Amino acid sequence: MEWDLIVVGGGAAGVFAALAAAEANPNLRILVLEKGSLPLAKVKISGGGRCNVTHACYDPDRLVEFYPRGGRELLGPFHRFQPADAMRWFEERGVALKTEADGRIFPISDSSQTIIDCLLGHARRLGVQLRAHAPVERIQPPDEGTPFQVELRGGETLAARKVLLASGGGRGGMALAASLGHTIQPPVPSLFTFTIQDPRLTGLAGVSVERTRLRLVEVGLEEEGPLLITHWGLSGPAALRLSAWGARALHSAHYRTDLRINWIPFAAPEEVSRALSQTRAVAPRQRPFAHVPAGIEAPGARLPLRLWQRLVAAAGFGETDTWAQASNQVVARLAGELTGGLYRIQGKGEFKEEFVTCGGVALDEVDFRTMESRVCHGLYLAGEVLDIDGLTGGFNFQSAWTTGWLAGKAIG
Repeated sequence: MEWDLIVVGGGAAGVFAALAAAEANPNLRILVLEKGSLPLAKVKISGGGRCNVTHACYDPDRLVEFYPRGGRELLGPFHRFQPADAMRWFEERGVALKTEADGRIFPISDSSQTIIDCLLGHARRLGVQLRAHAPVERIQPPDEGTPFQVELRGGETLAARKVLLASGGGRGGMALAASLGHTIQPPVPSLFTFTIQDPRLTGLAGVSVERTRLRLVEVGLEEEGPLLITHWGLSGPAALRLSAWGARALHSAHYRTDLRINWIPFAAPEEVSRALSQTRAVAPRQRPFAHVPAGIEAPGARLPLRLWQRLVAAAGFGETDTWAQASNQVVARLAGELTGGLYRIQGKGEFKEEFVTCGGVALDEVDFRTMESRVCHGLYLAGEVLDIDGLTGGFNFQSAWTTGWLAGKAIG
């Protein structure tokens, strides 16, 4: 049997592309090959099991700013299929969605199984075939009118008029793309936490700060946002975003580099110095360890007392010291700790189970109007096999839906 389309990869992009192709042309014979035991495994675990479907950002010009790699190439595709279109697609097929305060969009059920059931149920209705435990070993391109030959591990070979490669960010799918003539940008991790062993943070796991500014000293990248102190170092939106934008630089540095943390970015350093000096002048008998002084907090940006006490100690205060005992040098050191303390990143951790890679098929080798390869006619690519990655918040799923939809429509 010769298939009209074989999709290599049963993740979000691959399944969505298969559905788009089947909707565009119900007569197509479509087979999705998944190397694992179940399709849509990453959808299952995403968002802590809730599936962050997309993000409530409906302006393509703004949307592309959330992609460290691939934003420029996605601008045109987002004009054709953006978050509003993805929401409409799921809602028209029975999935009720909700938008949370930070813009993330989830099924009202708060269960990723709702999204999986929608996609797989629609596949059954459209006659799309899904096959698990079907890892692809190699793909032989067409030759003088012959179809693609897709060889599975174990020796079975399938024929297809067209092939969509949507195998995710692993090296296996990229090796298949390379064998078909594509250039591969080496995959490195993106969206990860920072491992930092520092006495200023030890024992503060669970403490969060709503507004911070992080700066990778050697590469000059900055990010602002909430930060979470963990048992191993730092997590939270600010750290994750910085890891994404700095993915390649951090990889080159072997995840060992300097990080400056501004715990109160809403105040200029000179304002912080004045506020501390004023506190010393008006409350000389108070102990700095006792409370966070006025002037270095803002609405919704309270500095946790336990963290403040660590920074006070790092500046040179003792627990029983009063403000009157503080020298100008100690006050200056405290201002420096608050607005630009230096920390050493010593490694990385993964962001829960949601492992995202930076790297993949070089984007200039793909036609983003159709997602067809420019170097292998009849081959299409979608999802994380491409050198595209987004920030946390539903952006990686949106690029999967968009590139999958474009490829499927073009194939159909």
